[in-house]
Amino acid sequence: MEATNETWEAEFFLVGFPDLERFHLLLFNLLLFTYLLILGGNTVILMLIRANPHLHVPMYYFVAILSFLEVWYTTVTIPKMLANLLDSRKPISYRGCLLQVYFFHALGITEACLLTAMAYDRYLAICKPLHYPSAITPKSCLWLVAGCWACGFMWPVPEIILLFMLPFCGAHCIEHLFCDFPSLLSLACADVSTSTTIDFALHSLVILGPTALILFSYVKILSVVIKIQGSEGRRKAFSTCASHLTMVLAFFGTTGFMYIRPARSQPSYHDRVVAVVYAVLTPLFNPLIYSLRNKDIQEAIGNLMKLPPISSVTSG
Repeated sequence: MEATNETWEAEFFLVGFPDLERFHLLLFNLLLFTYLLILGGNTVILMLIRANPHLHVPMYYFVAILSFLEVWYTTVTIPKMLANLLDSRKPISYRGCLLQVYFFHALGITEACLLTAMAYDRYLAICKPLHYPSAITPKSCLWLVAGCWACGFMWPVPEIILLFMLPFCGAHCIEHLFCDFPSLLSLACADVSTSTTIDFALHSLVILGPTALILFSYVKILSVVIKIQGSEGRRKAFSTCASHLTMVLAFFGTTGFMYIRPARSQPSYHDRVVAVVYAVLTPLFNPLIYSLRNKDIQEAIGNLMKLPPISSVTSG
């Protein structure tokens, strides 16, 4: 307990990319621009869905929740990453580190559950259209979203308890861009085999479980889509699910690589590169895909600007 008390007052230092230190101003501007795009894009989607009654349907209700989630998911890490690019020490308190680990994982798991709910929504809409209106009601949507948030914020609690019980020693240099469970375990002055096993089991369940359910949904969707008569109907069905599937592949692919590798044979530098993908680049997909590649969102933007939809302009 004495070591834990000392750790509670300790200060940690995030290593980041030391080889790119001389480009810190360029990286700061790029990251700031990306963060503003994420905030602006998701805010626009929220405003468009709220302002357009024809978008008040379950599919776009889930999209709005996802946009809201992405804003907070990126806010947990990116502002601190921006501050560290301007600070050669890159410090973070132990309390701040635990809070960052908790909220980053809580919001990430909530997103995993929400993507699963969105796949279920598309499965019912395409495979069981007659049952869809009775199955996906405003009340059921509310329960699905509440379940996603509850699961997300409860799931990381065992990890935080494990971290809280571990003593830390040494230079307290975290070989990562932000505080995360695996990078903190490597600094512990105790046997972490049990913690590592629990971490692997928790992440395997929360990544592979939703992935399996989503793939099952899309296999069923594909089996229905290929039976649709006419290329136009087939194209429309594929278009409806393409944006969601892109998000799924990007999000679960990178997080799966990061958290459920049986052995961490790759250097930590590779982990930091992958972290940039799922913590910074993947959240960009939501506003880009759902605004630029979705006809309903394009029409809403066109109506807002008093212009015809993008698709109509390009076809003309």
